[in-house]
Order: sequence, then structure tokens, then C-alpha cells
Amino acid sequence: MRRGAYVDSVKLMQVSRTIASLPGVSAALVAMATDLNRELASGMGFTLPDTAGPNEMLVAVEAESDEAVSAAIDEVDVVLNAVSVPASSGFGSPPPPLTIGAAAARSGDASVALVSTPGQYAFADAVDAIDAGLHTMVFSDNMPVEQEVALKRYAEPAGVLVMGPDCGTAVIGGVGLGFANVVRLGPVGIVAASGTGAQHLMTLLAGSGVGISHCLGVGGRDLSEPVGGLSTLRGLQLLEVDEATEVIVVVSKPPADSVARTVREQAQSLSKPVLLALLGPGQPDITVVAEKVVTATRQPWRSPRRLAGVLDSSAVAARETPAPTQTKRFLRGLFAGGTLCDEAMILAADRLGPVHSNIPLEPDWSLADNLGSQDHTMIDFGDDRLTQGRPHPMIDGSIRVDRLFAEVDDPTTGVILVDVVLGFGAAAEPAAELRGALEHAAGAGVPVVVSVIGTEDDPQDRDRQAQALNDAGAWVYFSNAEATRTAIDLLNQLNGQVW
Repeated sequence: MRRGAYVDSVKLMQVSRTIASLPGVSAALVAMATDLNRELASGMGFTLPDTAGPNEMLVAVEAESDEAVSAAIDEVDVVLNAVSVPASSGFGSPPPPLTIGAAAARSGDASVALVSTPGQYAFADAVDAIDAGLHTMVFSDNMPVEQEVALKRYAEPAGVLVMGPDCGTAVIGGVGLGFANVVRLGPVGIVAASGTGAQHLMTLLAGSGVGISHCLGVGGRDLSEPVGGLSTLRGLQLLEVDEATEVIVVVSKPPADSVARTVREQAQSLSKPVLLALLGPGQPDITVVAEKVVTATRQPWRSPRRLAGVLDSSAVAARETPAPTQTKRFLRGLFAGGTLCDEAMILAADRLGPVHSNIPLEPDWSLADNLGSQDHTMIDFGDDRLTQGRPHPMIDGSIRVDRLFAEVDDPTTGVILVDVVLGFGAAAEPAAELRGALEHAAGAGVPVVVSVIGTEDDPQDRDRQAQALNDAGAWVYFSNAEATRTAIDLLNQLNGQVW
């Protein structure tokens, strides 16, 4: 245990991976000693002191000899120093500012602040940014909803927009913040109470050559009853007067009915056309809305690509005509994107009935705390409760890969649905991360349908990732809605042999 040695979770994940790959090391965990990370360490067989707390760094190494342990711990210091070196400054330069307000005063021309401190501290940093007159993007999650409401009301008289909390994606004047894809400048402005929903919409538009003026993320709770759409309504006002924006789109996770009505009323009052992608039963999916947006910009719609073939013909036969069984099979969805999970659940529930989840559409469809699958099941691995003390699954998908192996081995699993979100901030090689589990599924005759969210200019090379996923045995789609419908059709085909 190391006191006073805070390092953020993403860097510590990199350190853990480096140490675990050293000769003679069988397991390693370098992390802040949060409740979750203490549980992980205990599960690995380590005994921690009772005094271990979140302000201490936990270094746990299992190796084949004392010498290997010592070498690994020495390497921890080397790697930590490498990833923690601050930006260089010349001799005599002033020290870095300690607050957002001080940084804004020093820069003079800043207009946006990005807050990514732990959720319990983000409120104070965001207030500091608002006081400095900055539009404020709060990337942090796990902020209490009461603080979110207070923050957004505090920003109103200052005339600035609060994006978030839990705002994973924004694009301001062509510059991506957080998880963002490479998209060109264009006439479409987006207000998004959804991160991956915004990414999916932008990538679908990019596929038809349509660009973005701004994408204003407002946080996934903004259209909930407690928050009341405070930032969504403000975002609509800003895009209404923005000269670069010709068409406006609002995309959201399933909103509260009363808040959705308020948003519709304001949208109808604007002089610019506003299209709504407010997910819910009977509402259009994101792909349908994307086509309407492209049409509104007077550009031709290009249907998203799909890759449904595989290299191994026996795997094709196994997936398309599964062996007869006496057990009903179920759909299992493993998602990194919460809105993509919502969209898939809405489509699946309409045709299959209840879909159980950790972010259920109905309270009665909630999963138990252990998240064990129950009939049709979809899990959002990016939910706040699963990202405390660990990187988002778009950065490190290892927890989802483990679950994918488990679902393949579950005899009640019929078809598996997975999303892969590309862009800045996301894993560099997500296809490689999933490859082993996909090959295991193909060998077991379990179809895996993957929706790839990205553009051809993303740093991961979307088309290369899609082909790699397909080569590993997956059905690959560039539309999440189309991928979901295919998964449902495959499942019904499978169950139709018996039921």
C-alpha cells in the first residue's frame, strides 16, 4: 500500500498490464484502493490491510519467485514514472495553475472547460469553470443528480452551457472532446442526452457524407424527470442562433414523457428544422432518424454496410443452422454503450418480450446484483455502477470479454449481440481484444452479431476492424438497429426448430 500516490485509473490499467506481462509474473493489479479494487484484489487471493482506503495505491503481484516479485515491483516505479511525467516547462516558468479559474485567467481566450475529476469532486471544479465564464463539459460520472440540477441552474444566469455530468462525447466546432469520432464539419447540430447515441448518429451521417457543426452532449440524465431537460433546452437555443447550423437533431436515451413534451414544444418553436431521436417504444431508431437528417440536408442516403460472411464455411453452417435442441435459447446483449443497449432492448422487447438488464426498460425487468443472465438479457457495461474504480469498457473491454466467453458456454444462450465503438479515447485494437471469444463462439455454433460504430477516418481504421471481427466469425453491421434485428431473426430461426 502506498500513501499519497494518486494516479488516474487509465494510467494504472496500463501499468497493471505491463507488470502482468513480465517474465515469471502470473497476475498483477496496480490500482487505487477503492472498494471495487479491494474486492478485485481479494478475488485474486491477496489479503489487504483493514486500513487500505481509496487515497492509497494498491500494488499486488503474484509471481513464481521472490526475485520475480521484487523485479516486478521495481518495474512498477519505472512504469509509473514514465506515465506520470508532467508536461515540461522551461527553467523559471510559473507553476501550472491549480484550478480551472486560474487556468482560464492565464489563457485569456478559453471558452470551454473539460472536467474529468472523480465524481465526488467534479461539482466544485465545474462551479469554478462556470464562475470563469466557460461552457463546461463534465466528463465525470457518479455525480449525485441533486448536484447536477444545482449545477445547471447555477449556469443559467452565467449564460453558459453545462454538458454533463457523464458527458462522454462532444464536438465543438469540429474538435472532438471525450470519446469522439473523426467527422467533417457540416450543417447538422446535435444536442445529445447520450454519448454513444450521438456517436452512432454522427457516424451514420458521415457514411452519407454529411458533417457536423457542433454536438453538444448534455449528459444521459438530462431528459429525466429530476433534471427536466435544462441543458437540452439551452443547447437548442445555442444551435438556433449558430450560423453554421442548418438542421438540428436531439438524440436521447428513453426520456421522461413530460420532459419529452417540453422538448418537442421548444423544437416546434424554432425557425430551424429539428428532428428528434428520443428512443422509446414506437419511436424511430437512430438509423431511421439519420436517414431523415441526411434527406433534410438534401444529400443522398447511403445504407450502412454489413459483413455477414465468414472465412470458415463450417462455422457459417453451424451458425446459420444450429443443431436441434430441446432447450429454448435466448438473446444476450453485451454493450459498452448505454444508448446502444437501450435501442437494442426496445427493438428486442417489441418482438421477444421482456429483456432483463442492469438498465431495464421496466422496473420488473431488472437483473439481480450479480448480473447473472435471466432469459433475454442485455447488460450495459458502461453503467456508472460498473465503472467505479475501473476504466470504461470502451477503453478496456476485458470484463466484457470474460462475460462473452461465459455466455457462449451457457446452454441457454442462442445469439449474442455486441457493440464496438471506435474513435478517439476508445481501445486501439478492439477486434483483437474480442477475437478469442468470437472464435470460441463460432466453434461452438453460437452466432455473435456485432455493431461497429465508427467512421473510415477513425484512428482504429473502421473497415480493418470490421473485417477482423468478421474473420473471427462475427456478423458485422454498421447500424446498431440493423444488427439487433438480425440477431432477433437468427434467434427466432434457431428457436423455430423446436418451439
